[in-house]
Amino acid sequence: MTPSAPVPAATGTVTTDVPSRLDRLPWSRWHWMIVIGLGTVWILDGLEVTTVGNIASRLSEDGSGLSISSAQVTGVAAALYVAGACAGALFFGWLTDRYGRKKLFMVTLVVYLGATAMTALSFDAWWFFTFRFLTGFGIGGEYAAINSAIDELIPAKFRGRVDLIINGSYWLGAVGGALLSIVMLNTDIFPKDLGWRLTFALGVVLGLVVLLVRRHVPESPRWQFIHGRGEEADALVTSVERDIEREKGRPLPRAEGEITIEQRKSIGFGLIARTVFRSYPKRAVLGLSLFIGQAFLYNAITFGFGAILTTFYDVPSGGTGYYFAVIAAGNFIGPLLLGKLFDTVGRRVMISSTYLLSGVLLFGTAWLFDRGSLSAVTLTACWCVVLFFASAGASSAYLTVSEIFPMETRAMAIAFFYALGTAAGGISGPLVFADLTSSGVVGDTVLAFQIGAGLMCAAGLVAVFLAVNAEGRSLEDIATPLSVSSGASGASGETGRSGTPNPMI
Repeated sequence: MTPSAPVPAATGTVTTDVPSRLDRLPWSRWHWMIVIGLGTVWILDGLEVTTVGNIASRLSEDGSGLSISSAQVTGVAAALYVAGACAGALFFGWLTDRYGRKKLFMVTLVVYLGATAMTALSFDAWWFFTFRFLTGFGIGGEYAAINSAIDELIPAKFRGRVDLIINGSYWLGAVGGALLSIVMLNTDIFPKDLGWRLTFALGVVLGLVVLLVRRHVPESPRWQFIHGRGEEADALVTSVERDIEREKGRPLPRAEGEITIEQRKSIGFGLIARTVFRSYPKRAVLGLSLFIGQAFLYNAITFGFGAILTTFYDVPSGGTGYYFAVIAAGNFIGPLLLGKLFDTVGRRVMISSTYLLSGVLLFGTAWLFDRGSLSAVTLTACWCVVLFFASAGASSAYLTVSEIFPMETRAMAIAFFYALGTAAGGISGPLVFADLTSSGVVGDTVLAFQIGAGLMCAAGLVAVFLAVNAEGRSLEDIATPLSVSSGASGASGETGRSGTPNPMI
């Protein structure tokens, strides 16, 4: 197997087969390194968010070291964390498209770790709020940088399941955070003002391990050949091919398909915005709908689940972690078991069905809760089933916006839809939900459930009509890069052979 090196067609123009070479690679140790190096940060995010939700009642107790209420933790602090994530996604998303995936997924992790460490040192509410915002700022940047890198490095036939499982691994961290909170909130082991601080400190230690692994994850060759670094892209892919051939003990099949690119150093924000909203309006509506639905459901409910248990079922603050560990496990099992179907059955069927099923089941849970038919255990069981489907659907939102827009806009598209959808559902959600659950009125909590369910169902209906059949297709086939040379036989697909996007798709 002799890979074809990029051949200059003219000044500033390069013809390359790098995308087809990446997509035809079999699964290998190299791909596992990418998954571990990039995907494990979601475990830290899950650990972070779950820990805060479960320690809310402890932070509000006398002797915690902070003068703060439980509603402030699950409401104000949660909203600030999400607001920071929105701002970080937009800021770092723009930098990721401009300066590369690798530089930014290193920077964002450092920001996240530093802010988490400072949260552990909180001595007053304003300090806690400030560094919750900055922690979110770092994690928002992670979403943009990492999802774009993952989709550009993983072969097309594995992209759906890998993306879903990586985003779903958030819930492994949630399980860990829930169980960890049980130990850390045990005053027989740690004083009230120390246990929650050590929980944040442990997150920093785990993050440093991820940082060491991440150093070995390469830059995206797709980003390199568009930004004038075609030789580096070819050398990187050639090295990977040689390693995989040695690992598998056989030559790789010849890659088929080339693309001619007009290289450029940067892409203007105006061009990105025009591409996303003028060239792909239906895809923009799809992305926004998916993110708003899942953002309200998850940011509202997961931040407030512990408060529901303590308010309505008298579960002690130190015991909420057991219940949350169960629903977190259901959340991870969903993408794990359903992920492959997104590559085989297809995106449209699986995205719409997971959103609709989770919404309908949540309406049923709200009805049972309103009747008083649920206990802490049965409510947890209902939520486990709801989130089995909702988690796969929520993860598919990130997959969708990272693969249905041109490569040059990928990180910024992820950032924009994450920020706008999360701002609509993720900032208002915790604020509204904290008030509804803290009121102790069953009808208020039922209303919150119904709003989340309604938005999930609405997003599912949008996906029925607008979801893109992206399974098994090259990213360049799903959306032709903006840098495709005029008149070149670039990627085909829904955007057309000429490389001009169809404005109706």
